[in-house]
Amino acid sequence: MSKKIEKLIVKYLTNAATTADLDILSEWINEPEHERLFKSYVETYYAVICSMKKNDYQKTVEELLRTIRKEKSFLHQLKTNVIYKYAAAASVVLMITFTIFLNKDNSTNLATDPIIVDNQIQTGTYKATLTLASGEELSLAKGNTIQTQNASSNGEEIVYSNISNDVNIYNHLTIPRGGQFMVKLSDGTKIWLNSESQLKYPVSFIEGGDREVQLLYGEAYFDVSPSTNHNGSKFKVLSGTQSIEVLGTKFNLKAYKDESAMYTTLVEGKVAIMVNDTKEILKPNEQATFNNKTKSLEVRTVDVFDEISWKDGVFSFNDMPLKKIMSVLSRWYDFDVNFENKNLESVNFNGVLRKNYTFEQIMSIINNTNDITYEITGKTVIFK
Repeated sequence: MSKKIEKLIVKYLTNAATTADLDILSEWINEPEHERLFKSYVETYYAVICSMKKNDYQKTVEELLRTIRKEKSFLHQLKTNVIYKYAAAASVVLMITFTIFLNKDNSTNLATDPIIVDNQIQTGTYKATLTLASGEELSLAKGNTIQTQNASSNGEEIVYSNISNDVNIYNHLTIPRGGQFMVKLSDGTKIWLNSESQLKYPVSFIEGGDREVQLLYGEAYFDVSPSTNHNGSKFKVLSGTQSIEVLGTKFNLKAYKDESAMYTTLVEGKVAIMVNDTKEILKPNEQATFNNKTKSLEVRTVDVFDEISWKDGVFSFNDMPLKKIMSVLSRWYDFDVNFENKNLESVNFNGVLRKNYTFEQIMSIINNTNDITYEITGKTVIFK
């Protein structure tokens, strides 16, 4: 079974498959030999992770096969090319409550019990700090509501009113480690901010001028209100020395302070990336990588799902080394990591993990697929 098919199965089981994914998966399953591989694959990893009785998971696999074909037909009727979540049939509710996680060589080993002492690592949630133009700071958190002169928040997002301004008045939205938040700007543009990110933006855009925001650091997914709705006004995103010009589109921008590159991934529409004298026009499914050290800009085709799944509550790791996986997870779960065994840093994994899992659950899944010795003490993870 190819890695591509493995990934499609995982995406389906985690409720993140698109119409195109189901097309490929259902066509592949139509081959009798492939259906046998599918059953064996799911049964093996389902049993390892969930310790189900064999007759239980065999029945679930049969129901899953029928559901894939039904959902393929249903999704085609929606006529959308955007990744979205859909309501799964009752027969697979149990299946999507867990995540399959695969190591590079597809082997299953007996896991070594970790050492856990006073685990203080918490799952991330909605939280942010709003800094007003006056310098006043407001704490935003799930369950709390606030109202300012220009905006309101329900604790998961902040929405700005569309009012006219003659001068730009800026707010800053800062997302800490272990947090996430969404902001809807006065022009209707929606921006999802990942953990450890900061965005600078005007509370209202000046009519007739460019709409400009700045991602100071971190990661953000942009769903930009098109220029046609604003008398041709361009939307620009600044990040470091990079400028992104948008006509109306969806894209992801990653610019973390501890990474040596910035990544711009286009989901749909068109963007122009400008760095010094270099300009690149991206097409959907393309990613521009700007190396902060060499100042070079490269464009390649990527799997968009891997880049934007965080927005929909999923981590997608595609042949990613454990060190990088821990870097991603540490932002969401807010922990420190130490690799005493440097050999483990380069062990690669493939898989999809839900962000609402506890850190212990995630580490248990990783440990069930490849025997990795680790210790959790307080908010520190040590790989032995």
